[in-house]
Amino acid sequence: MKKIGIIISLVSLLSCQEEVQLDFGNTTKKPVIEAIWTDDASENHIKISYTRDYYDTLDNEIAKNASVSIQDNVSGETVDFTFVEELGYYLPSDNQKAVIGNQYSLRVLLDGNEYTSDGITQEPPILDSITYMFEEERFFADEGYYLTLYGKIPFDDGNFYRLLITKNDTLLNSSSDYFLFDDTFGTDILNNGFELNGFAFQEKDKIKLQLIRLNENAYDYLNQFVSLLFNDGGLFSPPPENPKSNIVASNGDGQVLGYFMTGSLISKTITIEVEE
Repeated sequence: MKKIGIIISLVSLLSCQEEVQLDFGNTTKKPVIEAIWTDDASENHIKISYTRDYYDTLDNEIAKNASVSIQDNVSGETVDFTFVEELGYYLPSDNQKAVIGNQYSLRVLLDGNEYTSDGITQEPPILDSITYMFEEERFFADEGYYLTLYGKIPFDDGNFYRLLITKNDTLLNSSSDYFLFDDTFGTDILNNGFELNGFAFQEKDKIKLQLIRLNENAYDYLNQFVSLLFNDGGLFSPPPENPKSNIVASNGDGQVLGYFMTGSLISKTITIEVEE
């Protein structure tokens, strides 16, 4: 009789579930700055937009009239950025790029506020080669070709990395595609070959790998961002919150979201080719 009572109680609880529309209210829009500055000129850009209400289905508003620059704190040179309407973001006016070892300061003037951030473009690790091997379907792993990276991380500290993967000209950027690692993986992670277990590829796939060495505050931001992407809002999930930006409002009381990332970048491209 006790077991029957428990089953009836559970059914009663399930039958009472209903969707709840939370009232988030209207909030003041905040700027979102995503600034990428590397030693590869083709990757450098700055996106600036505004937040929107939670239930708003429109695209985020783009800030087109900001004053945007990055200063080299070693040479004193200032790189100005210009908004490109066709792309929807800002590009360095003369296709400049970061110098490895130099410190840089981001400066954005927008709506009467000044937003700043600093970072060092650190020396990259060594990525010697990439191999691939076909694997049958495994538990929690699809059938396909899996890549193994070989190289060396020669640094005792400051080891914070992001690996970007582009397949057939499409950047993999879903929640499970963000690949971040630091010293907890060990600095010999590349010495004996590091297999990318979560990514299965097929014959003729063209794959570009970009390994970026990050500053710790940019790495922390991306880690928090990934946690937010995986937050399903369930009973046992922590309350979702925006990642802590490494950009600050230095003149004024404005709040800001987003991050500034400067780092060295290694890029390699391979195509999966199967020998007959």
